Amino acid sequence: MRHTYKTTIAGLERELPICKVTDDLYIGAFICFGDAEITVACARELLKLVPAADYDYMLTAEAKSIPLIHEMARQSGAGRYFIARKGPKAYMPDPIHVEDQSITTSGTQKLYLGRDDAELIGGRRVLLVDDVISTGGSMQAMEALVALAGGTVAGRIAVFAEGDAQKRDDIKYLAPLPLFNADGTVLK
Repeated sequence: MRHTYKTTIAGLERELPICKVTDDLYIGAFICFGDAEITVACARELLKLVPAADYDYMLTAEAKSIPLIHEMARQSGAGRYFIARKGPKAYMPDPIHVEDQSITTSGTQKLYLGRDDAELIGGRRVLLVDDVISTGGSMQAMEALVALAGGTVAGRIAVFAEGDAQKRDDIKYLAPLPLFNADGTVLK
């Protein structure tokens, strides 16, 4: 039997599947791919967390947050947003990169940004967007990428703060998300 976690986010109820990360750690998987209703609602609520005057651009890491940042840009009228890619692409001129560790990706991963995008970020204030912040590894990598590009982090927002991330005072999020045991109970 697969366990789920029932939650209300941005005024909508969802049941998140509980997925194994390690033998002792399970997470509630928040996936907005294919769920237009939750993507639109979460984008609307996230935009309320940070005034548009506080940042010039938004940046997220590939891949689960792509629909979210796209919808945030659409709703806010932003003409441009950036995606840190997990690998260099042929269209990226002279890409810059940093390494990070995420609990949902095995091993070390790299995040890339084309030099052309990095030049646009240089000297600008960048809002970092994520679907779930847990250990903060992806967020730290995005921060390093913004710094490498010469930009400044203007804020950090996410749909969920998972586990100890809920205690951080440098992020804003819509709702807490607990960690779980194998039987679906909340990890204490």
